[in-house]
Amino acid sequence: MRKQLVALFCLVFVGLPIALGQERAALSGSLQAPARAEVLVLGAYHMANPGHDIFNMHADDVLAPKRQAEIVQVIAILKKFNPTKIAVERDSGDKRLARDYPDYLAGKYELTRNEIEQIGYRLAKVLGLKTIYGVDADGEFPHPRVIKYAKATGRSKEFDALMADMGAMIKTQSGYLASHTILETLLYMNSDDKVAEAVGYYYREAHFGEEGDWAGADLVSDWFRRNMRIYSNIVQLADSPNERILVVYGAGHLGWLRTIFASDPTFRLRKLTEFVK
Repeated sequence: MRKQLVALFCLVFVGLPIALGQERAALSGSLQAPARAEVLVLGAYHMANPGHDIFNMHADDVLAPKRQAEIVQVIAILKKFNPTKIAVERDSGDKRLARDYPDYLAGKYELTRNEIEQIGYRLAKVLGLKTIYGVDADGEFPHPRVIKYAKATGRSKEFDALMADMGAMIKTQSGYLASHTILETLLYMNSDDKVAEAVGYYYREAHFGEEGDWAGADLVSDWFRRNMRIYSNIVQLADSPNERILVVYGAGHLGWLRTIFASDPTFRLRKLTEFVK
């Protein structure tokens, strides 16, 4: 009888860890995270120097042989992400995308200095993509209202100091580009600390306002609304959880789009630095 009890004890308590292990394995499999579409937001400087922003980074000629070789380096790094779609800072119905990119594929179009073409078109061609997607959205940016508020409340000196700080940041970026490669500059601009610094200037501008006249807060809200609309346009491109979407956009949008996608549980946010090894 004693031998029988010992055998029963061994059967129950030795088999228990095996059963529990199998149960945990089954549970782990059932709780495995679902596949998520991936998005890499590349904050770029405006290579053609269009001068459309309040402060504009100065870029030397990207068509110069030295810079063209550096663009090839950038394309090689982004190719590691292997995007299935490329989204750029153009409207969805932009005629230039519909006309120029197919002509470029056919050898009938010469790339301009615009970063959309130097990065977006070139990478898409290397990857064999037939389409480039415009995802831009219009939005208000009531900067004059904030200036007016600062003047009316005797805070012009404070506001001018903020603008000087922003200008200094852009000047530093211009100087960095002058002494570094395009890839190094993009890594610099897309680094977490620089992205946080850029977003911080918007929030500092939101300090200019009061109850009943939320001048700065409204500006930041309008900017966030525009970026939410851009995000919504990008989301529409994700036809499956296997999509990998590269977004090439002006660096002023970078921090906002990153934050939005990082908060979306259906997307996996990727960063440029992950692919530079």
